[in-house]
Amino acid sequence: MEFFSPYIIAAVAGWLVAQTFKYIVQSVKGRSVNNLRQFYLSGGMPSAHSATVLAVTTVIGFKDGFGSAVFGLAFLIVLVVTYDAMMVRRSSGEQGASLTALIKEQKSKVRLPRVAKGHTPFEVLGGAVVGVLVGIAVSFATI
Repeated sequence: MEFFSPYIIAAVAGWLVAQTFKYIVQSVKGRSVNNLRQFYLSGGMPSAHSATVLAVTTVIGFKDGFGSAVFGLAFLIVLVVTYDAMMVRRSSGEQGASLTALIKEQKSKVRLPRVAKGHTPFEVLGGAVVGVLVGIAVSFATI
């Protein structure tokens, strides 16, 4: 019996690594290390959503087999999460930014909405690479 689940380790590690990279990328772009909000905000490079689901899916592939039913289900979840990040959430974020700009332009007293960013395909790809690498590392570390 394993004390720690490699699947949960992969999920947590995938998210932490991606969010840390996101913080580093934003710190370099903004030339400031004070933007700690990057550790929990959505959007940006790399996609923590993609990294998390791909880390777990990679561990499932190594532990349970790439031909297993659970790997097939996990892969389906990867497709849904990455599609949602690139298409649905990204579109929603762009609409929110436009709505915010319109409210400001009209000098309306309407409270500005929180705009959650989605991801570009490149950000999702970056998260996917991080997730696969983390998943491989966790798989071999928990043999």
